[in-house]
Amino acid sequence: MRIGLAADNGNWHKGRLRAALAALGHEPVLFSLADVAVVTGGGEPLRVPGFADGLPDGVLLRTIAGGTFEATTMRLGVLHALVGAGVTVWNSPVAIERSVDKAATSLLVARAGLPTPDTFVVSSRGAAAEIVAREAGPGRPLVLKPLFGSQGEGLQLVERPEDLPPEEAVARVYYLQRYIPRADGLWRDYRVFVCEGRAIAGMIREGDGWITNVHRGGRPFPWAMPARAAELAEAAAAAVGVDYTGVDLVEDGQGGYLVLEVNSMPAWSGLQRVTEVDIAGAVARGFLNAVRAARPPLRPALVAAQA
Repeated sequence: MRIGLAADNGNWHKGRLRAALAALGHEPVLFSLADVAVVTGGGEPLRVPGFADGLPDGVLLRTIAGGTFEATTMRLGVLHALVGAGVTVWNSPVAIERSVDKAATSLLVARAGLPTPDTFVVSSRGAAAEIVAREAGPGRPLVLKPLFGSQGEGLQLVERPEDLPPEEAVARVYYLQRYIPRADGLWRDYRVFVCEGRAIAGMIREGDGWITNVHRGGRPFPWAMPARAAELAEAAAAAVGVDYTGVDLVEDGQGGYLVLEVNSMPAWSGLQRVTEVDIAGAVARGFLNAVRAARPPLRPALVAAQA
């Protein structure tokens, strides 16, 4: 199989995935989506570095190169074009679009009937101020999140309408989610890694503040993941349509869990420190399984010729 690994940064994750694919007998071609070109006038118009004589059978996506809105749109268009040509892409561009857009994630999770904190997404500061005045107050804040954001960047607690930033500071989208405090005062939540529809590993994340992302100083701890947490994470992954993902959960205070986020390009260096599961190996195996399943079976005459 002709395999591509699309990764622009994160050498640790890139190295783990490359080694895992190689251990399974497939040396991937490393490339960046930023280097893919569209050239018409002869042959396949999509030109992927390292695949001069055609397209790969599968592309495992680790990261999408940052850039302008136009550049990001083109790179997602490249992924859609690969899928349209029959290339297996993990995660698919549709899944990426759904999970990168927190409003779309919340909509899909809620539509699937899964428990999640009350969430409000509006486009004007006036509408957001009305929500904050009605839903928040001292000691019961809402969390303001960037619509496109990860690793705990740009989060803000909002208790009063005047706490809201101007529209330009949030790209004219206010994503507000109810903050769920713990009764014991700990700053703790949970990350579940789901691959091929199955929760394979999980961890506790604790912080010295309310933002617990490992990237922001949160500490990972081993977790004997309850079945109800695993099942909820699997259902959330299915609702969004991701092949592999990190699902963030928080306790609801009544013995259950709520879905916070579903991540399509999850980091797992912190999780790997506290689990014996080979996460890169699981992702590589799942991806190769999907590529094999999508390939047409060999004709009997061709099988005989190769024997």
